[in-house]
Amino acid sequence: MFVPDRYRGSPEAALAVVAAGPLATLVTEGTPVPCATHLPVVLPTDVEAELADGPGDLRGHRLIGHMNRANPHWQRLSEGEHPALLIFQGPHGYVSPTVYGYEPAAPTWDFTAVHVRGTLRPLPRGEETLRVIRRTVEVLEGRFGLGWNMTGSLDYFSKIVPGVGAFEVDVAEVDGMFKLSQELDRETRERTQKHFAASGCGNHRQLADAMGRWGAEDSRRTDGVWNEGSA
Repeated sequence: MFVPDRYRGSPEAALAVVAAGPLATLVTEGTPVPCATHLPVVLPTDVEAELADGPGDLRGHRLIGHMNRANPHWQRLSEGEHPALLIFQGPHGYVSPTVYGYEPAAPTWDFTAVHVRGTLRPLPRGEETLRVIRRTVEVLEGRFGLGWNMTGSLDYFSKIVPGVGAFEVDVAEVDGMFKLSQELDRETRERTQKHFAASGCGNHRQLADAMGRWGAEDSRRTDGVWNEGSA
């Protein structure tokens, strides 16, 4: 992913996107085109604890996920280790020149996205795969659910686990793209942020929050580049 310096986010900012939007696009090599599957990808318990206690940098850590073994993509992945790309999408929205209040102007699309590259390794059937399923449920229900307790369904999980393929990705590189109207003057950026904040779309309001966090970090950036420790 091409990331101009002014749009490059910190490791902590990239981690926040991964945690907030765990539905990733997994891309691996294929013929005649790459294979891609949309699936939830989460931090293992131990990795989450390590990142909470230290620098929030995914590099050198692991992510886990799972998919249906009937997926042709899994047939390729199950054969061994593979280079992999995980794409995470954060909040985004179209910016009409009407928002700027002046001309000439051009429309654009503000967005946040994170690309994670590393080595994917399929996990053994049975308990290790079941552990990935339980951890995924724990994370997703805790962040997005209604307090459902999985205990009563663990026997059901054991019955369906033979049809599930689980994997882990050893993370080597992380690129965060935070295109949040940084190229505009402060007054126009604030006008754009207010436009998104007033939207009835939750995704747009999240984008406005991201723009606000970026603006609050001006003192910790140089020429638009996030410094280590910013979030």
